[in-house]
Amino acid sequence: MGDWSLEERTCLVTGATSGIGQETALGLAREGARVLIVGRDPARGEAARSEIVRRSGNDRIELLLADLGSLREVGRLADEVRTRCPALHVLVNNAGVVNLKPQKSADGFEATFAVNHLAYFALTLQLLDLLRASAPARIVNVASDAHRFGQIDWNDLQSEKRYRGLPVVAAMRVYGTSKLQNILFTRELARRIEGSGVTANCLHPGAVSTRLGVNNGSGSRIIAAMLRPFMLSPADGARTSIHLASSPEVTDLSGLYFANMREARCSRAARDVDAARRLWQVSAELTGLAGAAA
Repeated sequence: MGDWSLEERTCLVTGATSGIGQETALGLAREGARVLIVGRDPARGEAARSEIVRRSGNDRIELLLADLGSLREVGRLADEVRTRCPALHVLVNNAGVVNLKPQKSADGFEATFAVNHLAYFALTLQLLDLLRASAPARIVNVASDAHRFGQIDWNDLQSEKRYRGLPVVAAMRVYGTSKLQNILFTRELARRIEGSGVTANCLHPGAVSTRLGVNNGSGSRIIAAMLRPFMLSPADGARTSIHLASSPEVTDLSGLYFANMREARCSRAARDVDAARRLWQVSAELTGLAGAAA
């Protein structure tokens, strides 16, 4: 099983200024880790940082600002982490978006694909040498059971043509595809880094009441408010992320999908080895990281 404790270790959590990400950062802070939280908005980010410090009693919480829809910003974030941190022991890729209408990222990619998949891929690869040098280390990718609604179309990898029909249904197809990509990425990453002392796992947090989708207008916010009593709290949704980052029970596990803090079975499409390798190759080309070691 191996020894594992977050005391005096360094963790990075993206999308950590609200919801599951903030609760994940809080959980890691309570374990004694130095935690770097990533968000876009300075005011919300500082409010989250102060709240995590207050609730955890751990003042080693730092805010980093980045728009993960921009590959340039992802690269700048990776540079800043390497500058600030002589070691990195846990990377939690948590940030995500869902859009009712197609939107473009700063680089011209479909925004859901850019934030939910390419940012995971690009940030991880650019921090992989630091994680390796800090081993044992862990990579935790927040996916979703929504991956079962997803489908990889190699002629429409970014799901730009899938915004058809009812907006909510289309958005879930696109979001689900990005979560399918998260799992395929995790499985291929785990294969490539096997034996390095770095593990990679992914998870379904549950149906959680968060800010995800609030950018889609008043209708989405009303629906979210109506559903909130039937959904998990962000604290409950963060439990599996915290488990994968902090528990000694998963020290030697890699390339797996978890739900409710237990290994779970993902869809057949998410277990497609050939698709995972092809997605890696295409993602490396799109991000300009084809030469990166992994």
